[in-house]
Amino acid sequence: MPARHTFRSALVVANPIAGRGRGAAAARELGAGLQALGIETEVYLTVAAGDGARRLREVSQAQAMPELVVAVGGDGTIGEVLGALPGSTPLAVLPMGTANVLSVDLGIPRRVAGTLEMIQAGRSIALDTARVGERTCFLVTGVGFDGAIVERLAQIRRGPITKFTWARAIASSLWSWKPPRLRVWIDGERVAGEYPWVLISNAIAYGGLITLDRGRKLDDGLFEVFLFEKGSRLALGLQCLRGIVSSLPGGSSRRVLAAHVRVEADEAIPYEVDGDFGGTTPLELEVTGEHHQLLVP
Repeated sequence: MPARHTFRSALVVANPIAGRGRGAAAARELGAGLQALGIETEVYLTVAAGDGARRLREVSQAQAMPELVVAVGGDGTIGEVLGALPGSTPLAVLPMGTANVLSVDLGIPRRVAGTLEMIQAGRSIALDTARVGERTCFLVTGVGFDGAIVERLAQIRRGPITKFTWARAIASSLWSWKPPRLRVWIDGERVAGEYPWVLISNAIAYGGLITLDRGRKLDDGLFEVFLFEKGSRLALGLQCLRGIVSSLPGGSSRRVLAAHVRVEADEAIPYEVDGDFGGTTPLELEVTGEHHQLLVP
């Protein structure tokens, strides 16, 4: 059931270069709006990766955690904040990334005025997260094709990521694509067969275009694991087309639910976590069991 909140204090954690450099101005506008609502607010602009999590840990250790934390930025910023945020502290999001998958899923407003209205309403839902090494996943972890794309993106990006940067990374990865042979364990049990691509998801939309499963539940303690049985360029294209036109799974893909997933391969295969390069196999994902409270319209 949705919960209702009122707030007297807030911390805004913002990536200043998000939204093609509009993150800082949006965060300051949001901070001023919260102050006008009578909510004592600190606006913190990050200066490097991990800086937002560090600030949250400082606040927590000082026993000065506000009643609300607001993340301003893309899905990477949201994941960083969630990784350091106590589950008892609600989170609001002002999406300013390239894909903004969470906002697409839940209809979260992308303007300051809408964010302020959402915070005033104070309605929250529960959100599962998972740990992948030192990272927090709340959307999608992918091993194989999208891992290769994100690895390539990390190599070619210069400054803020744009849709053109993504297009270059996709084209380059597709050109050099060689299907890996991934072995998968679901909740400790080996899944028969080998797979060229594995998605582990708690999202509906993926990449802004592909619909995974509209029936997913955000707070059931499980992520959805999509196993792709064919890895040719044609097979991947058909699966993506299926996701654009209707939804997955289907055709050469199937879905299982899991709280713990392990993926191995004989070679190092790249994986991504919520759109950021996460490393190479072996990969282990475990749903934490802790619910975060996320503000929604």
